[in-house]
Amino acid sequence: MRHSRHVDGMTKLPSLFIPHGGGPCFFMNPAAPDTPSSDPMWQPMQDYLAGIVASLPERPRAILLVSGHWEMPDFTVHVGEHPGLLFDYHGFPPHTYALRWDAPGAPDVAARAAGLLEAAGFPTGREAVRGWDHGVFIPMKVAVPGADIPLAQLSLRRDLDPADHIRAGRALAPLRDEGVLIVGSGMSFHNLRERGPHVVAPSAAWDDALTAAVTDPDLARRADRVVRWAALPHARYAHPREEHLLPLMVALGAGDDDAAVREHRSVVMGWTVSGYRFG
Repeated sequence: MRHSRHVDGMTKLPSLFIPHGGGPCFFMNPAAPDTPSSDPMWQPMQDYLAGIVASLPERPRAILLVSGHWEMPDFTVHVGEHPGLLFDYHGFPPHTYALRWDAPGAPDVAARAAGLLEAAGFPTGREAVRGWDHGVFIPMKVAVPGADIPLAQLSLRRDLDPADHIRAGRALAPLRDEGVLIVGSGMSFHNLRERGPHVVAPSAAWDDALTAAVTDPDLARRADRVVRWAALPHARYAHPREEHLLPLMVALGAGDDDAAVREHRSVVMGWTVSGYRFG
């Protein structure tokens, strides 16, 4: 368990950027559909996700998660009490379209997040009908298999402006002192057209450059380097479109006063994929 920090008598939780895998990759065994059973390639990522809650200074009272699979014109919070699931992946075995993750929503956290964003000048929408996409329920089925931590989802803003997503994360940072774990769920490399051995070298070079920017000990310089992510080596090879990288911006902004560490690195389909912790 990591060292706890206390602010006004409360434990301050970190913010995280996690990889959410590919489709329902951790749940491919039809004989045990609700039990993580990834193949060896995905096992290190699965193990990382499974250990997240135990690694925290205390168990969160709720999670605020921003997924690379939900974009809206303005930042939007899901205020539903019992969201369903949105099976937004294609071509997988039938049993993967009957998965369950029945955690309750966290409308109080959603309302608090909306208030913080609006106070920072961001118009913020509310949504109560949309199901949780697989950027939510697939990694959370691994991380919180008992579905016993309430969760509120936050959208990306469709313009994918990195500076504003960092600024939104900064606005949300007070939630970390209120028992809420802020999670960005995406993939640090996401180019579905490129898979195999030829991807290994450029994806590793991209990952090294991204990690150097994200973990820069100079916090002001860190934010500036990450905002300029597209100038890093192999950036557009790693992200032809950056929706899977933008959750990192929110997590970084929420942890803007803390050092960052890369706490996960694995290779899947030739991609080097990393996860980061702030605080």
